[in-house]
Amino acid sequence: MTTIHPTAIVEPGAQLDDGVSVGAFSIVRAQVRIGAGTTIGPHCVIEGRTTIGRDNRIFQFNSIGAVPQDKKYAGEDTELVIGDRNLIREFCTFNLGVPQAGGITRVGSDNWIMAYTHIAHDCEVGNHTTLANNTTLGGHVQLGDWVTIGGLTGIHQFVKIGAHAMAGFASAVTQDVPPYMMVDGNPLAVRGFNVEGLRRRGFGPERLAAVKQMHRLLYRDGLNFEVARQAITALAAERPEAAADIAVMSEFLAQVTRGIAR
Repeated sequence: MTTIHPTAIVEPGAQLDDGVSVGAFSIVRAQVRIGAGTTIGPHCVIEGRTTIGRDNRIFQFNSIGAVPQDKKYAGEDTELVIGDRNLIREFCTFNLGVPQAGGITRVGSDNWIMAYTHIAHDCEVGNHTTLANNTTLGGHVQLGDWVTIGGLTGIHQFVKIGAHAMAGFASAVTQDVPPYMMVDGNPLAVRGFNVEGLRRRGFGPERLAAVKQMHRLLYRDGLNFEVARQAITALAAERPEAAADIAVMSEFLAQVTRGIAR
């Protein structure tokens, strides 16, 4: 059964599926849709045209679906879409999109999002990410699946971080981070590839060797970006067991707009 605390406010028009729980003094506005089994803690505000999937756990003191912090926003009907089974800790802020960029902020499924994380307008967060305390995503940031972000890290607007990449504590991420890479610092620097994280996700020796080779082509062989990109694409024929991993890197490098972290 859906459970709404007597002090909570759920406006007419809000859609709550079976098993949703809304805690004390929380507010759910009229355009919100919440999937089955999701728990909203006390003192949360869920507003805007926000859709939240199934079995999420949203802790106390969150602001979900507020208007974007963008001076161009003029009250347009934009969206926030959150997937399933996310854990969202205290004092997080997720904003709606702005129409000039498509108007939708998206958060995937199975993410672990720690306290004080900010996800700005038109961000795209994949699945299985870990965002530690005080992670800040500027507008239009894209995070691939399995990305890990250390605490107190700021990510500049329009930056892309590829799948399985990791940014260390208190990093200033101002350029795109290719998949599988490990970066940290201010100024940001690539420290290697995320070998331990990949092992934990089941990458065997052949796949790890392919990632290591891609890292070498990008960062160790003295190649310019375009030559390295072409060499990585050609690896698929040489390493068919890692063709899917190579495709992830190739597709990412083809879309780089801010230059890659070095």
